[in-house]
Amino acid sequence: MINFWHGTTTLAFVIRSGIIIAVDSRASMGNYISSSTVKKVNEINNYLLGTMAGGAADCTFWENQLGSLCRLYEIKNSQKISISGASKVFGNMIENYKNSGLSIGAMLIGWDQNGPNIYYLDSEGCRIKVDMISVGSGSTFAYGILDNYYKFDMDLKEACFIARMAIFYAAFHDPFSGGEVNLYLVRENEWIKLSKDDLGVESYNHFS
Repeated sequence: MINFWHGTTTLAFVIRSGIIIAVDSRASMGNYISSSTVKKVNEINNYLLGTMAGGAADCTFWENQLGSLCRLYEIKNSQKISISGASKVFGNMIENYKNSGLSIGAMLIGWDQNGPNIYYLDSEGCRIKVDMISVGSGSTFAYGILDNYYKFDMDLKEACFIARMAIFYAAFHDPFSGGEVNLYLVRENEWIKLSKDDLGVESYNHFS
C-alpha cells in the first residue's frame, strides 16, 4: 500500500448570489514542493465543478470519468443529470475501489433545478451535502476564518474577500498549502473563474 503525503487547501460555501470556491495551487511530494501552479478545480462540464484534495492523479482521473458519464446521461435522457445524481455516480465509482489505495477528498459543486449544491466525497465512502466546507491539510486554519465570518447573506465582494483570506491564512500556517489562490463563482446557469492571485504577493501586501 502506498503512503500518501497530503497537502492542500480547498473550500466552498453558499451565499445568496451563488457558490464561492477557493483553492490553493501547491502540490507536494513528501517534504518537497513539486509545483506551485496545480489546477485544483476540475471543470467537469459547463455547470459542474470538482475540487481536488489527496492524490492529484486519482481526483483528476475519476472526475474526468464522471464528466464522460454525465455527458452520456445527457445524450440518453435529453436532460442534464442533477448534482445529487452526479455525486451518487461518483461515489459509486470510487466505492468499488475502497481500501485499494485511492486517495480522494473531493467536492462536487454545481447548480441544478434544486438550487445550489455542494457535495463532499472521499475514497473512504463518505458522501455528504453541505453549505460550507474546507478540505485538505490547511482546512483547520481556513475554518478559523470561515467559522468567524461566513454568512449566507453577505454580498459577493465580501464573500470573495473571506474566501481569499481563508486560503491565505491556511497557506501561511500550513507548509503544504500555497502558490496561488484561484477563485470561482457558480451561478444558476454557469460558473465563472473570478480571479487568480499569487499568495506571495498577498502575503507581502498583508505584512508590509
